[in-house]
Amino acid sequence: MSASAELHATIDAIYRSESRRIFATLVRLLGDFDRAEEALHEAFRAALEHWPRDGLPDNPRAWLVSAGRYKAIDALRRGARFEPLADDADAVDPASLGDAPNEREPIEDDRLRLIFTCCHPALAPDAQVALTLREVCGLTTEAIAHAFLTGAPTLAQRIVRAKTKIREARIPYQVPADGEWPARLEPVLRVVYLVFNEGYSPAAGPALTRHDLSAEAIRLGRLLLELLPPEAAGAELPALLALMLLHESRRAARSTADGELVLLDDQDRGRWDRALIAEGRGLVQRALRAGRAGPYTLQAAIAALHAAAATPAATDWPQIVALYELLLQQEPSPVVALNHAAALAMRDGPAAGLALIDALLARGELAQYHLAQASRAELCRRLGRFAEARRAYEAALALAQQEPERRFLQRRLAALPPA
Repeated sequence: MSASAELHATIDAIYRSESRRIFATLVRLLGDFDRAEEALHEAFRAALEHWPRDGLPDNPRAWLVSAGRYKAIDALRRGARFEPLADDADAVDPASLGDAPNEREPIEDDRLRLIFTCCHPALAPDAQVALTLREVCGLTTEAIAHAFLTGAPTLAQRIVRAKTKIREARIPYQVPADGEWPARLEPVLRVVYLVFNEGYSPAAGPALTRHDLSAEAIRLGRLLLELLPPEAAGAELPALLALMLLHESRRAARSTADGELVLLDDQDRGRWDRALIAEGRGLVQRALRAGRAGPYTLQAAIAALHAAAATPAATDWPQIVALYELLLQQEPSPVVALNHAAALAMRDGPAAGLALIDALLARGELAQYHLAQASRAELCRRLGRFAEARRAYEAALALAQQEPERRFLQRRLAALPPA
């Protein structure tokens, strides 16, 4: 490889590893998402021009931050010179921009600022998710739209509205004060978990998983745990990371080689990632030591019990049921109640779980949730109530939108004894 090609490869590697860190600092220095994005690209364009001639700088990230800032200032000055009648509301004085980066500044704080800005409670929940994936993770608008089955123009408008809200509401680009941590961390964790869930089990589409999304969520969880002081992280942040790692540990075993769904009891547990399980269980213990067990801690403890079982028969269902009952006290949602019913069916038999599911459905809860109908069908099948199982499988099929789940339900339906 020639020296020029090697340098270009180095610049590409720096872009992949450092661009979102540089972008976060440029947002702080320039005070605007779009201006920072443009400055980021100008900085790398300058690197392609100068580094082959001058050599790689000692600190490429600091060089790129400075170059981006100076390029933005030049652009603003040119705009002020050639557009003197521009609306004052949109004008920015270059002198008002932040100081050049100081090598002694904790540059990672900028990434925290960016995460908390993107997840500010003043923004709509769907905008928080889209903005975090776009600005913190660097995913393209098209990739985010594809993951969440939204048109790219709609997703782009959502991101633009969020940025406009930040600017017009003067949402501060800052890490929360100490007293604000509990309230401000909760929406951040919710966004990370929503991203993970969409990667672990997409709501619709041809694939059983979206590893790119689940990997981004885990990366965000690791980043938050690395950057936040322990007193700010509390119990729920390590618990959320544990929950994601424990679920992710089973990813390779959740499907066959051709992408078909494999239920938990049928999975080859030898394919579970033991390193992720060990890390996740250690984080569960950390969360339990940190104080009162919140919703993520309880869910992580349940996932850890599943991971600890060498065989399906060894699963500690009594403990799992007890944890779900605690979770129901904190989050009395229909989905948690459905999971509790499924665990109760494993502990006390299918009739006990079916009674709870029927009560949920009778109240109109989860009527449009395909997994409620699928769970009912499975319990009816186990009880030999095949006509009811058939109707429930058909109802689940009418609601399911993910192709591997639909094929699984069709196989289950076809395997029932004839009416």
